[in-house]
Amino acid sequence: DRMLASDQVGTLITALGTGIGRDEYNPDKLRYHRIILMTDADVDGSHIRTLLLTFFYRQMPELIERGYIYIGLPPLYKLKQGKSELYLKDDAALNAYLASNAVEGAALIPATDEPPITGEALEKLLMLFTSANEAIARNAHRYDPALLTALIDLPPLDVEKLQAEGDQHRTLDALQAVLNRGTLGTARYQLRFDPGSDNAPATLVAIRRHMGEEFTQVLPMGAFESGELRPLREVSLALHDLVREGAQIVRGNKSHPITSFAQAHAWLLDEAKKGRQVQRFKGLGEMNAEQLWETTVNPDTRRLLQVRIEDAVAADQIFSTLMGDVVEPRRDFIEDNA
Repeated sequence: DRMLASDQVGTLITALGTGIGRDEYNPDKLRYHRIILMTDADVDGSHIRTLLLTFFYRQMPELIERGYIYIGLPPLYKLKQGKSELYLKDDAALNAYLASNAVEGAALIPATDEPPITGEALEKLLMLFTSANEAIARNAHRYDPALLTALIDLPPLDVEKLQAEGDQHRTLDALQAVLNRGTLGTARYQLRFDPGSDNAPATLVAIRRHMGEEFTQVLPMGAFESGELRPLREVSLALHDLVREGAQIVRGNKSHPITSFAQAHAWLLDEAKKGRQVQRFKGLGEMNAEQLWETTVNPDTRRLLQVRIEDAVAADQIFSTLMGDVVEPRRDFIEDNA
């Protein structure tokens, strides 16, 4: 009711021409067969888009069923180099572009007298590393980021190997040593492997102690095999024991000694960004008229996502969760999507 009472929604209903309510609503009177929702690329924009999708789903479902509702997808980034400009749709596109440019004339020498890694092979390593860090960021509210980051340069956690090690978990000892090598005053970790049972999955139990407080986290081992932490397993397979004594990263006539692949990744991307301005658009309101036309309005170049009924159902469920009177589902949703 509050949504229908707003001036903005009233203007929208008038513009569409369908009317509203059981006695007045007629989808056949729709004036436009392409209704594009364009909102900012931030939390507020996502909220507004969810509200609008919920409105159409509850009040005008036929417009969704007939394929008239679209979501405009403006780019998140603009790269400028000299007079050249390039728009990139999202973080994945930006990372892929920077990785592709970073490896031009670049080589990773993993150790003294080792053959260099170049071209597509080096680009693949950069993207694997990026994917792993994205997985860490996505799961930071659920699992300790320091623990996940430490896994990148170590052998992949393997249930069968941990079971075979019995009580002498060399794999966990190595991980624990990495986590505990910080200076006095930093967090300390104690790790334990639980092999599980027929009714319970195998888990990694991490106890973190810091400033007199103790936190316990339980990581399901299945998450590294096929779940949300699989990128960590993939990157550790590729990077374990790769960077050794004498390693360096080279690009053009510059070189830089490294002790980890993370250093190579950071150095290469810094080099790739030199001479390029990277602008992130918070929303459509930050674009001038020319940028808005080039990226979001021009029919020849714009990107549109057609809304399906299942998209609207999901939006309606989110809206009901966030705006409903029941606290528990709302709290769970916020914790999972913070």
